[in-house]
Amino acid sequence: MEYRIGLIGCGTVGQGLLEILDRKKEFLRDKYGFEAKVVAISDKIKGTLLVPEGIDIPAVLELLGRGGSLADYPKAVPGQAEPLDPLDMIEKTDADVIAELTYTNIETGEPATSYIKKALRSGKHVVTSNKGPAALHYRELQDLARKNGLQFRIEGTVMSGTPVFHLAESGLPGNDIREVKGILNGTTNFILTKMETEGMDYADALKLAQKLGYAEADPTADVEGFDALAKIVILSNVLMGGSLKTSDVPRKGISAISKADVAAAKKEGFRFKLIAQAKKEAGGVAASVSPQKLPLSDPLAGVMGAQNALSFETDLMGKVTIQGAGAGKTETGFSILSDLLPIHRCR
Repeated sequence: MEYRIGLIGCGTVGQGLLEILDRKKEFLRDKYGFEAKVVAISDKIKGTLLVPEGIDIPAVLELLGRGGSLADYPKAVPGQAEPLDPLDMIEKTDADVIAELTYTNIETGEPATSYIKKALRSGKHVVTSNKGPAALHYRELQDLARKNGLQFRIEGTVMSGTPVFHLAESGLPGNDIREVKGILNGTTNFILTKMETEGMDYADALKLAQKLGYAEADPTADVEGFDALAKIVILSNVLMGGSLKTSDVPRKGISAISKADVAAAKKEGFRFKLIAQAKKEAGGVAASVSPQKLPLSDPLAGVMGAQNALSFETDLMGKVTIQGAGAGKTETGFSILSDLLPIHRCR
């Protein structure tokens, strides 16, 4: 079955998705009966394409790969590559699904939340890797999707393509998830790993993380725990029935941890990790983000480098831990595909 897809945002994640859809198109068709036709792209910097008959993905990837604009798409006819606000694109496209892939705003969730609402009200499913709408407005958006007989899926918001929500939904059905605890930020895990294994100072480990592309020029969101905070709020509200706001969750980052602290913990048989956790308590869910000294016997203690991991404490299966990439072009692009396929299966 063919699905018409519209992209809002065509940066790293959007191009990762396009590469996957092009490279795996025969496999997806033969194994799942899934055929994707990208009919629209709207990007604040790269421009707009609105092509009902389907966009030539290799041509777009070649164009963007050399720094071009969508206005230069070689197969465009008049009207197909004119500047268009994403809200107008949603209204004009005949897409079945909107992949919302814009930047994260953890303070307001905008403009992504408005795009998602517009798509759902226009009869289009939505998949997103954007933490802002999921952390701040998940319940409202999910209710809107259900009211309109649509799906709103968010696999890529917590651990990129590592299947957190699919594991809970399909791998642990019937389980009561009582607690989640994990390493949800690869940048901080990389820094702590270098501080322990190579004896680096925090500042030097951070500089290396920035050089390798793990940390932004302004690393505050990662090292002070804001990224992990958004993710634990999403997990609390989606998997555990919580109603937390980001302001409800105590947060502490790793910037005050010294090389001496890491060495002392290692000597005692412990290892520092930035841990995000949430636990069901009487009347709701309590969550936190903070550096913790974990015993080496803890499954999370062995997660090194830029990897992420999450442990579920359940009533039927006990503790279940999943580990994998928490970021990356292909990995996050895959998270969008992993949400498109369930929509296809339910059709």
